[in-house]
Amino acid sequence: MFRFADPRPRRRPSLTPMIDIVFLLLVFFMLASQFGQDRALRLGLGTGGGEYSGPPRLVSVGAQGIALNGTPTDLVDLAGALSALMQEASDVVVLRPVGGADLQALTDVASTLQAAGFSALVVVE
Repeated sequence: MFRFADPRPRRRPSLTPMIDIVFLLLVFFMLASQFGQDRALRLGLGTGGGEYSGPPRLVSVGAQGIALNGTPTDLVDLAGALSALMQEASDVVVLRPVGGADLQALTDVASTLQAAGFSALVVVE
């Protein structure tokens, strides 16, 4: 009769290498991903009480889009349309979020206007 070797006790597989790989992948994707772009928007604090002069310059930012004095306008054409209403670059432009406007849309409008040279932006609710 044949005699085989004594059976060895079964070893459980080690999970340590798999855990190491999972953590390395986690660290890699955390470092490689971009969660968002941080942008700063400079807004000066107004002292209030100043006189408003000139034609109305109300830019409404909403879920439906952008409107200048109630007339729908594209973001690209907004600076040109506002230039016709401005006497000086320091004239006040009023930004108003309406109807479910998100902060990103308001920030995009404000940064576009600042890039076009409009320095007096006022945000009202």
